[in-house]
Amino acid sequence: MSSLGSLPLPVSTDSDPLRDPALYINRELSQLDFNFRVLAQAMDPQVPLLERLRFMCISCTNLDEFFEIRAAAVRHAQEFGLPPAPDGMSPQAILNAIHERAAELVDQQYRCWNQTLRPALMEAGIGVLGRNSWTHRQKRWLRAYFRNEIMPVLSPLGLDPVHPFPKILNKSLNIVVVLKGTDAFGRSGHLAIVRAPRSLPRIIQLPEKLGGPQNFVFLSSVLSTFVDELFPGLEVLGAYQFRVTRNSELVVDEEEVENLALALRDELVDRGYRPAVRLEIAHDMPRDIVRTLLQNFGLTENAVYRIDGPVNLNRIIQLYDLIAQPDLKYPPMTPRTLRDSDGIFETVARQDLLLHHPFDAFAAVLDLIRQAALDPNVLAIKQTLYRTGKDSLIVDALIQAARAGKDVTVVVELRARFDEEANLGLADRLQEAGVQVVYGVVGYKTHAKMLLIVRREGRKLRRYVHLGTGNYHSGTARAYTDLSLITADADIGNDVHLLFQQLSGLASKMKLKRLLQSPFTLHTGILARIERETRIAAAGRPARIIAKMNALNEAQVIRALYAASQAGVQIDLIIRGACTLRPGVPGVSDNIRVRSIVGRFLEHSRVYWFGNDGAPELYCASADWLERNLLRRVETCFPILDPALAKRVYREVLQNYLDDNLNAWELDAEGIYHKRAPAHDEAPHSAQMALMQGL
Repeated sequence: MSSLGSLPLPVSTDSDPLRDPALYINRELSQLDFNFRVLAQAMDPQVPLLERLRFMCISCTNLDEFFEIRAAAVRHAQEFGLPPAPDGMSPQAILNAIHERAAELVDQQYRCWNQTLRPALMEAGIGVLGRNSWTHRQKRWLRAYFRNEIMPVLSPLGLDPVHPFPKILNKSLNIVVVLKGTDAFGRSGHLAIVRAPRSLPRIIQLPEKLGGPQNFVFLSSVLSTFVDELFPGLEVLGAYQFRVTRNSELVVDEEEVENLALALRDELVDRGYRPAVRLEIAHDMPRDIVRTLLQNFGLTENAVYRIDGPVNLNRIIQLYDLIAQPDLKYPPMTPRTLRDSDGIFETVARQDLLLHHPFDAFAAVLDLIRQAALDPNVLAIKQTLYRTGKDSLIVDALIQAARAGKDVTVVVELRARFDEEANLGLADRLQEAGVQVVYGVVGYKTHAKMLLIVRREGRKLRRYVHLGTGNYHSGTARAYTDLSLITADADIGNDVHLLFQQLSGLASKMKLKRLLQSPFTLHTGILARIERETRIAAAGRPARIIAKMNALNEAQVIRALYAASQAGVQIDLIIRGACTLRPGVPGVSDNIRVRSIVGRFLEHSRVYWFGNDGAPELYCASADWLERNLLRRVETCFPILDPALAKRVYREVLQNYLDDNLNAWELDAEGIYHKRAPAHDEAPHSAQMALMQGL
């Protein structure tokens, strides 16, 4: 590996033509486009039926999060008059474009459900029954269910001067009811709101005696049908479901609070009632009711989405676990396990260990931590935790190690989005067991995935390190593609030691020998390596860059890639989600190709490969090439030093994915993705399938 110091950085000026907004795709719209690719999996008849259902629900859940975070950030930019993004679009223009594109996605989601998946489920003997298809017996049973199980927990609220519009929880199911008549106190009926508590199941399974073992009904259908029972003596003229999505980004001024954990707990209390960003309504809701809702939520027309079906369509994912038909799901995959007769420390002491999840079992990482907890020669364990999952075996092992008298330090990122509450509880649990818990760095999320074990071996101390591209989460390790490196390399061990010292001890910036680190050397390191390939190409020699990541939007990196392309560098980018770089622009990005792979597993590994004039460098990382990851987070990027392992990563993660012609989508200069298909002389190739079959 060459030293960073020998690599000059590119210099740009304000007059740089590579800053032209026409060369950039809007990040929000690119992120939305990813969900169209996910939804395409739901429409693919080659995918098992319940997996297609799962992909549809993933697209719905992703869209929820998009509005909670990305669209909310654009509204914030609009309110505060922030400048346009590199693509030149103003916040208002972005919001308008979001509404148009998201409305198209919503329309496709409900057509997928109503016209494709719901009929296909019915053919497979699985009924998701609408109100118009209930038999007399089914309706009688559902009425009894409503009276006994649902009505006792409902608290309908009539709207009048004494009862103003209620607070509506983020993404909750609600029914607005139009009433006629006069109640017992002489009050005239007009509008009422019925909120469905989170305690109620959103999918109700009918008894087998009512038509079969696999018939289901949406809670929203039951509420709409029997809502009249909540208003005796009044006539129900209409009942219309709605759901509001709110800004879910927590805002804590970390430099102004004395205790981050307490501040986050306070923020979490109000998260469900922050400003609204989207309103989903029944397709037949009258205009006057829509105006009332918009007024109460402080929204405009470009936040409204009329839908043809349940507003909480993603709740149908419950069927995936309720239906016991293996033939409707992907066949189970048995990951490779580490054959380790000597113990993992002895194995790693001899050679580095590389794991490609989920094709290699995550159990090896669990075993490393468990053995460290039990080994009397292990003196200290240090680890970062971003997302861990419920009932984590890793956390159990860390607690066991602390109780055994080992020095255990854990950097818990309290601000991991949507895991804040879980991580607060995790931090409390670790501290109660005697673990030293660090909350990271003010202003910088700790997104790095690293584990350091200090072990006494004879008269010396030896460091064992795990570095990964994914979280320490057994669940996602089965569903995401990620890479793990376990090594006893002295230089890497010392670098990781310095990083933990920096995170926990407020140490100054440190010089690392092997690792690149955000927010200090990763950004400049990437730019320097791109510039090196540019110089090699300018000298007339072959130059190439291949990078795989989840997203790309950092403008300086994109400009460097454009300059490299202009010099003749061949660049292949495998980017799962948002990409603001525009490939194939004549004279600018002719030599850049961008593809996205969407398949059974969520692509999550980050790998960067630089040709380096015949002496290639290969890095794995926790970071995407996003502005936030490179400049505002703590991230790690680590080299694969063993030549055999580097070749394996190149073969499995880069070349294998470049050869995919079944699950790949290619991005053109107009910002449009096209599904790849095998040419007439090409054999079909799925990268993920090849890995499941042992490549």
